[in-house]
Amino acid sequence: MFKTFVYAITAIALLINASGCVFLLVGAVGAIGTATWLEGKLSQDFNVPFDRMITGVKKALASLKLEVAKETRKETVCQLISNYYDGRMIWVDIHRISDNLSQVEVRVGAMGDQYEARKIMGKIRHYAH
Repeated sequence: MFKTFVYAITAIALLINASGCVFLLVGAVGAIGTATWLEGKLSQDFNVPFDRMITGVKKALASLKLEVAKETRKETVCQLISNYYDGRMIWVDIHRISDNLSQVEVRVGAMGDQYEARKIMGKIRHYAH
């Protein structure tokens, strides 16, 4: 089993190297960290202080005509809850990572709607500054 895995990885690496796309692959791997889908949530880091990030998320939700129904705030995390147009809940968690770094997680619906979460995250990116 392990031998097959090693052969497959080697074959892929040789194929990529032969086509001259090594830098393209490296760039794609780096871009994966931009927005990550995990356990029904879309997560992204922003070089924005925690308090400004909260303000930016609220502006992003307002621009989508999504009202904040509940806000729970602690020292290192803030959760905003809203309702989507079709009644599903939206959870936006903002985490203080450091003084100038915040992480935002967006979940739409109990199972997590990736398409709608990406739309909301796009608006958050626009207002995050």
